[in-house]
Amino acid sequence: MPREFTRSDRVSAQMQREIAEFLRTGIDAPELGMVTVSDVEVSRDLAVAKVFVTFLGGRLETRAAVKRLSEFAPQLRQVLGRRMRMRVIPEIRFAYDDSLERGLHMDEVLRSLDKDGDT
Repeated sequence: MPREFTRSDRVSAQMQREIAEFLRTGIDAPELGMVTVSDVEVSRDLAVAKVFVTFLGGRLETRAAVKRLSEFAPQLRQVLGRRMRMRVIPEIRFAYDDSLERGLHMDEVLRSLDKDGDT
């Protein structure tokens, strides 16, 4: 019987929980606002973890916010090393998740098409 989830899937899920907790309690960066971890993708060899984030109420432009968040990556890896049972913690790379914005844009487009169809 094949496994339902690969090891990288399980590591991704645990990392997402741990990173979200760290960002909520372990950093002091009010300029970022509220940071939400929407997904974590871990490579098959567990060498790299791409952490997708969104920001709410921050004072920084998105690119600057991701760069600022990346400054916490070494500290985050130390925390993950203590909390997770792994020999090597993946390199952490933050990326902005624009899926919410794209979804809102698509919603606007669909609404405008619907309005045009009513006339």
